[in-house]
Amino acid sequence: MSTAAHFSLASWSLAPLSLVEDALSHWVTTDALPGQDWGAPVELVQSMRYAVLDGGKRLRPLLVMAAFEAAVAPRTDGQKNAALRAACAVELIHAYSLVHDDMPCMDNDVLRRGKPTVHVQFGEAAALLAGDALQALAFELLTPADGSVPLALQGRLCGLLARAAGSTGMAGGQAIDLASVGSVLDEQALRHMHRLKTGALLQASVALGAACGEASDQAQRALNAFGQALGLAFQVVDDVLDVTADSATLGKTAGKDAQHDKPTYVSLMGLERSQRYAQDLLTQAHAALLDSGLKDTAALAALADMVVHRSH
Repeated sequence: MSTAAHFSLASWSLAPLSLVEDALSHWVTTDALPGQDWGAPVELVQSMRYAVLDGGKRLRPLLVMAAFEAAVAPRTDGQKNAALRAACAVELIHAYSLVHDDMPCMDNDVLRRGKPTVHVQFGEAAALLAGDALQALAFELLTPADGSVPLALQGRLCGLLARAAGSTGMAGGQAIDLASVGSVLDEQALRHMHRLKTGALLQASVALGAACGEASDQAQRALNAFGQALGLAFQVVDDVLDVTADSATLGKTAGKDAQHDKPTYVSLMGLERSQRYAQDLLTQAHAALLDSGLKDTAALAALADMVVHRSH
């Protein structure tokens, strides 16, 4: 594994972040996509762009690009195109999930990424449709009609993303979360909920990059273990920040888990034990990178460090 001692995540992130932002702005548009005769309604696209552009850490796209770069060198233009599409697709799924999670029928939140949530800004019906459209667009990006992504890879990427987002992934975790309000979950049940709700999409981000880079079986198994540890660590830290940070720092409403009587790692373990658990998961993530046999994993290691040590 490449040492992260002299690795600058901020410097490395500049190029992939620029690519992702430009691509998202280009693809979330009123213009007709290739193979279509007409574009999307202006009002719908405005709410979609509001949901996905100009905000967020872009952790999931960065994980896709970091895993892709770790898995393959040199990289062909076709592989780069597939990885960029996968990076944007996973961010669209993430954005759609936030739009729907914030609605009154779910978490009923009014602040996201430091600005009013989509349903507050555009209305509930518009928010619902924006989330639906963002989800569909994610799979459009993974299945270009121009042949730039091989059909077999298209199918694999769609399968990875669909399973991570569906009833046995993110949506299933959200269902468990809603059903658990006011309940006391044991550690195993809480871990299961968060591995689905939050961890599945983060784990899939790493897997998508590895698939685009045609990583070896050994590397893919290790990267899956890395993604699983990272995904759970993200949620543990999220639970900690919900009680230690303020809304201005988080860019979303702080303290809402306790307010809504939701089971969290802090409510189950306490603050200090939760913080130690996040560090243990970070150790597991770094160990998985060592097991991957890949040489250039400094970006993945730095992203894992960022997840656990972040302040918002």
